[in-house]
Order: sequence, then structure tokens, then C-alpha cells
Amino acid sequence: MPASPPLTSIIKTIPKKPGVYHFYDTNDTIIYIGKAKDLKKRVSSYFTKNHKQLKTKNLVNKIVDIRCVIVETEIDALLLENNLIKKHQPRYNILLKDDKSYPWICIKKEEFPRVFQTRNIVKDGSEYFGPYMSVHIVNILLDFFSDLFYDNGFNPDSYISRNLNNESKAKYNQIILDIKEVLKGDIKGLIKRLEKKMTVFSEKLDFENAQKTKEKLTLLNNYQSKSAIVSSSVSNVDVFTISSEKKLSFVNYLKITSGAVVLSHTVEVKKKLEEKDEDILQFVITDLRKRFNSVSKIILCSIPIRSLWHDVKLFIPKIGDKKKLIDLSLRNAKYMQLEKKKQSIISKEKKQKNSALNKLKEDLRLKLIPTHIECFDNSNLQGSSPVSACVVFKNGKPSKKDYRLFNIKTVKGPDDYKSMEEVVYRRYKRVLKENLPIPQLIIVDGGKGQLSSAIKSLKRLKIDGKIAIIGIAKRLEEIYFPNDPTPLYLDKKSSALRLIQQLRNEAHRFGINHHRKKRISIGLSSSLEKIEGIGPKTIERLIKKFGSVKNLMSREKSEIEILIGPSKTKKLFKKR
Repeated sequence: MPASPPLTSIIKTIPKKPGVYHFYDTNDTIIYIGKAKDLKKRVSSYFTKNHKQLKTKNLVNKIVDIRCVIVETEIDALLLENNLIKKHQPRYNILLKDDKSYPWICIKKEEFPRVFQTRNIVKDGSEYFGPYMSVHIVNILLDFFSDLFYDNGFNPDSYISRNLNNESKAKYNQIILDIKEVLKGDIKGLIKRLEKKMTVFSEKLDFENAQKTKEKLTLLNNYQSKSAIVSSSVSNVDVFTISSEKKLSFVNYLKITSGAVVLSHTVEVKKKLEEKDEDILQFVITDLRKRFNSVSKIILCSIPIRSLWHDVKLFIPKIGDKKKLIDLSLRNAKYMQLEKKKQSIISKEKKQKNSALNKLKEDLRLKLIPTHIECFDNSNLQGSSPVSACVVFKNGKPSKKDYRLFNIKTVKGPDDYKSMEEVVYRRYKRVLKENLPIPQLIIVDGGKGQLSSAIKSLKRLKIDGKIAIIGIAKRLEEIYFPNDPTPLYLDKKSSALRLIQQLRNEAHRFGINHHRKKRISIGLSSSLEKIEGIGPKTIERLIKKFGSVKNLMSREKSEIEILIGPSKTKKLFKKR
């Protein structure tokens, strides 16, 4: 199902980045939340596929608005999707259980700290790392630590019980420090040590241990650092950032509840005077906190502002998880800003196209606005390999899937008039047979002769008078009408003339490219036909592979042998 014009404009502005998308209905209610590695590709797919499921069809029919939240990674998108589904419970989502939590890795505050998986965070001084997308990832990491830091693959608990009497506390704590560095994403030092270790194993020809070390390096390199979407170090806070230009400001709000992002909302503020960013942000913070019933006692901002709340603290974080949240929020404020600019450009281009089509209707005295235009151009070289091209414009833009090429069948020699008559007849005979829509305007590249030839074909098909048709002569860009010897000269700066020229030039480009390929193919074919033992099928294979005689003869003998065999290649090279 194709998207409506407003949705099409929105989709064009969606970036090819990871994130979460929201579908809204006419009541401005979220009806579906989804995640994507590539937002533009995923959202577009809803409007380019024929959905078999009734539920999906109903969903697409109800979409009137699309909003996106941009994140850093695919894992972030998954975590945020989960949080938002829990929060908003959209009608068309398979709802996640409210008690679902994510796995973490805990390093227990003990004399000999244990390292284990948990879903419960206890504030007892222990350190927690994560969250992770699945238990599987956690288990891989724990197994990795066992293989990397403990003898013979023992887990931390059994390692402690085996070595408590023999292993020094200092040495064991160094292992714990190394694990923490890995979990924090600081793995450069460890990677260097492992690379050195692998080199030593290789030099000793101990390839088994060298391979094991290599596998550990691969795991380290693929390891993803923790997400900003869910964090144990950030509890209940509001995050506000602002991105401004001359007349507009864009403010993003992230609501963090129990360490998880549960809301992302961006507003556009029109500047009436030369308001400062801090004044705008202060106003928006007050409004959004009231609108979304925020009771958070901590606000994180991208710029310093004066607090209006005696019981609320404001911070501008510079490092850590809080800074990651600021970066995430600012990314979404800038996305909204960029989306607004793109929509403005699209709207302007649409107005220009509409203006050009209206101007064309006015200048050519057409009954209808020509939203569907087709243009024909012939191409030949001294009468050889004649072809004709038909290009199609819809709503003032090329519709390349509707372009057609014609090899001239009934005309011998360089006869542009007869060629035009043939292709116009063939084109609209098929259009009528298949009950396809006919254009509001046909343009032929040429003057009175080409135009008359095209009209003959329309008369044979009994559709003359149903389609407006003109010819454009290249010399002075004069426009010819049926049964009118006097041409029309449009203003050189006219948007209508520019559109006609665009169609004519596109038809010429499309036709000439095909014509060149055809000439090259014929040239190669005729050259090869003279070689004894080289048949039509072999010629066809060589044409598809190499395209031209020059290209064929520049290749190595061995490359051609693979395609047609040694015997035929030998015959080719005799003629080289």
C-alpha cells in the first residue's frame, strides 16, 4: 500500500540509522512501536509491500504520522523499543511483560569478589555492568572470563575454592581489575598483551594455543560497550537539550525512570524575537515537565540555565552515562532540525513542480494539468541500429520504471518520420490492449514532420483528440501543435519550457545509451561471425561477457578459455 503524500514527505526525511519508530493514528495515539537497524528502510517497507496479514493491513491504514528516535546501536534500539512498549502499550504491539528485566554482570563487593549474572541490582557497594540484550551474551562473556583469566576453564567460584590458600589476594584482585576494564570497554591494553602472547605461541609452533588466543582476541574485538538506554548509574532524571538556528529552536526531552529511557519527545519553538537558548529551554522544560507529569528532582541539560525550582537540581554532565544521555538527546534534537529543513526543501520542490505543470497547462492551452507526460526520441547512426526511447514523467518527476525502449522493426534506412510513426503506434496499441492509463500529454522530439507521423498512429488507434500532443524542434526550441503551421515560442526562462526540455533531454540520453550498446554488440557480433568455428551461441556468450571487440581482444587467453574452451579461443587468437 503506497504512503499518503504527507507520509511520503516524512519517510523521505528519515535517516538510515538505528532507532525506534512510532506510528500514530488520527487521535495522535501511538498504535505501534518498532525498532530498526536502518530506520528509513524498515519504515518504507510498510508502504511498499503487499501485506498478507489483516492486522498489518489495518495498522498501515491507520497511520497518519511517523516519529523516530535515533540511537547509537542496534542493541540500543532493542532496549529502547522494549522500554517504550512497556510504557505506552500500543494497540498493535505484542506487549512485553512488565516484570521483564535485563541481565547484568555483577562483581560482588567481597574479599575475593565473585563475578556472576543477575537481574536484580542491590545497592551494597557491588559493581554492575550492562544491561545486555540477552542471557546468551552474558554467558559468552562469563565463559570468556573463565577461559581468559582462570586455569583450565574453571568459573570464578571454583577458582577461588581451589586457589584461596595458594593464590595471593593481590594477584586475584588483578584478575578482577582486568575483568572490570573489559566490561568498561577499555580493552586496548589487554588486546596488546594477547597479541604478544599469540606471537610467542606462533614462534614456538604452538598453533593450538595460538588459535585459542586468536579466538579470545576476536571475542574482545566484537565486544560491545554498555548502552545509554538503560543504566544502573542513572535513576530518575529528566534530560533536556536544545539545537537552534535563526528563527527556530528544537528541544528534545528524555524521561528516565528507574534507569531506563521511557520517553523521547522533541518540540519545535518559533522565535518571535531574538530569544536566547537558555530562555527558550527554561520555558520548554517547565511546559514539558508539567505535560508529562515529571516529578524528577534532577535535570540534565546541554547548556547552563537558571533553576526555577528550589527542590530540583540542574547538571551539565561532562563524562559517563549522564553525558551519553545528553549526546543521545542532542542527536534527536538535531535530527528533528534536519528533518524540518528536508521537509521544507521537499515542499518547495513540490510547489515548483506544481507550478511548472500549471504553467505548462496554461502555455499549451491544455484541458487538464499534465501529471502524466510521455516523450519520444529516435536515435540512429547513418541509418544503422535505429532505436527509439519513450520516457515517462509523473507529477513532474521521472518514473524510470515506466521507461521503454524500441528497436525499429519495419523501417529500412534513416527515416525519422516512419520510425516515429512505428514506435508511437506500438506504444499505445499495447497501452490500450493492457488497459493502462494514457498520458495527458505526448511530446515528440522533432518538428512538424515527426509530429505528423505520431498523429497518424494516434488516428489509426482512434485516440487522436483524446491525448494532447506537441513536437519540440531543437534549433530554436519552437513548439508545434497539430494542424497549426505556426510554432509557439516559450520564454527561455519559463518553467514550462524547462520541463519540456528536461523530458526531451532525458529521452535522448536514455535512447542514445541503448543505441551505443546495440552498435557495440552488433560490431562485435559481425566481427566474430567471420571466424570459422565460432557459432551464434558462442558469440552471444562473448558479447554478454566482454561487450566490444576491443575489450575482448585485450583480455588474457586464459580468461577467454574459461568461457568458451581452449579450441575456440585458439581460433579467436589466430585472428587477433
